[in-house]
Amino acid sequence: MYHNIVVHMDILKRIIQLRDERNWTNYRLADEAGVPYVTLTNMFSRGTQPSIATLTALCEAFGISLAQFFSDENDEILLSEEEKELILSFRTLSKKCKTAVTTLVDQLND
Repeated sequence: MYHNIVVHMDILKRIIQLRDERNWTNYRLADEAGVPYVTLTNMFSRGTQPSIATLTALCEAFGISLAQFFSDENDEILLSEEEKELILSFRTLSKKCKTAVTTLVDQLND
């Protein structure tokens, strides 16, 4: 079953979708993921699939798991509009800002 999902999914389109949702450039995505910029540009210009290591790094930058990357939109958890806005805003933050927000939320929950 997992194999069928991978075969039918356009991985590069999914990466572009996630990048565009965050209003990131390829340069920012490479920086956030710790992946060489040339790796991304070659991947997109040649239409090659990312390695598992590259895809894992990209997912970490996007703040999602590999399972979430490959999940069908129908598998998503239902969120309120407020929760959706928070998540979309969080996704656009730098790693440093994400850490600060996470720390603040943890402190508020104590």
